[in-house]
Amino acid sequence: MPMYEYQCEKCQKVHEVIQKFSDAPLTECPECQAPVTKLMSMNSFALQGTGWYTTDYKRKSSDSSSKKE
Repeated sequence: MPMYEYQCEKCQKVHEVIQKFSDAPLTECPECQAPVTKLMSMNSFALQGTGWYTTDYKRKSSDSSSKKE
């Protein structure tokens, strides 16, 4: 799930909130209930799990290409 940053217009605190894409954006500060502004931030991007490295993919054998010829 992505992480979004919101800044409170009253207390100026920045809150990081993990939300689903389908969740409604945050509208008020969790601490003082004032309106918040969604910030544009540089998100980190991480690929996790198998299949992300060249060594994780199944290699085609050399004799399968010779059979096609």
